Amino acid sequence: MNTINGYFDYAAATPQDKAVTKAQELYLHEVFYNPSALYTPAIEARDALAEIRHGVAQLLGAKPSEIVFTSGGTEANNLAIHGVMERFPDKKLLVSAVEHDSVLNPAKKYRHEKVAVSVEGKVILDDLRNKLDDDVVLVSIMLVNNEVGTVQPIKEVAELVASVRKERLKNNNDTPLFLHTDACQAVQFLDCTVARLGVDMMTLNGGKIYGPKQSGCLVIGSRVHPVPQMLGGGQEYGLRSGTESLAQSSGFMTALSLVHHKKQEAVRRLKPIQDYLITEIENLGGVCNGSKKERVVNNVHVTFSGVDNETLLYKLDQRGFMVATGSACSAQKDSASHVLLAMGMSEEQAKSSIRITTGKYTTQASAEQFIAALKDIFGTK
Repeated sequence: MNTINGYFDYAAATPQDKAVTKAQELYLHEVFYNPSALYTPAIEARDALAEIRHGVAQLLGAKPSEIVFTSGGTEANNLAIHGVMERFPDKKLLVSAVEHDSVLNPAKKYRHEKVAVSVEGKVILDDLRNKLDDDVVLVSIMLVNNEVGTVQPIKEVAELVASVRKERLKNNNDTPLFLHTDACQAVQFLDCTVARLGVDMMTLNGGKIYGPKQSGCLVIGSRVHPVPQMLGGGQEYGLRSGTESLAQSSGFMTALSLVHHKKQEAVRRLKPIQDYLITEIENLGGVCNGSKKERVVNNVHVTFSGVDNETLLYKLDQRGFMVATGSACSAQKDSASHVLLAMGMSEEQAKSSIRITTGKYTTQASAEQFIAALKDIFGTK
């Protein structure tokens, strides 16, 4: 069996699209100049970078000046959290209890609270409302959970944040309030136009959308003035110093454009596969986690009660199938998923759960082969 047919971990990493690689080649071999240099080819490189930035901005409904290229989602999340909180060190941060570690770990440096989620992994708006006191300066809620695929009510969160801003104006409270969302798992399938979402900052990761690993961006609205986290020559509007990589940025823009224009096609193709996997897995006694209605179409997260997830992963691997026991960034930790625990699951349940994520090369046939492997493992036909 072709290795890609057995790959069911697209939330961890996606294979780079050939069109992305082709777009990078010009900047790897010909227009390789440092955009900060003063000679003509370098100026041409600088102009090319401006065009790439403009392309990303157009796709996200942002201004070019609001696009800061980063090395991926982790750096972008760190810039969002540290960048705001270092400017307001006496203020408070709110994060959902199911955020990625690249949000939760930076949050530990500051006064923060976690917003509770439902059993489906969805932010409880009443809890957010109760915790949005006068000291909160930043709210960070991901658009799609990277483990269970639940889509968060970001528009409702944005409306709540906007109403609190108005109240503060009435009460002469000059503490600003910003909303950040990690959209790394969302941009392939959902509308990520920043104005329609109502967010001030948004994180994207090229490695999750068939682009280069170590590429991505943070969209930063004009109201936000983060403290730079990487100091040096002042590139990226002074927010992210270091020689710009046109190859990475061009690859990221190309990948973003491809998934942007193929969103509806991807949803139409992957939804029947998701429905099939859920039905067959439930017939095997598995329980689907997260929201069945409000989830991205490439995610199936399931608990097989009493089954050790690492053993199951190993048995699937032996049969040529690749799944995850949780976030790839936490795969080496021998601890239960904080996402599943926040959703009310026990440690035993969490350690009996696997994440199955599909993508560009997943077919109905490969899904059927995957289910056949599960039936073989569980001794059913």
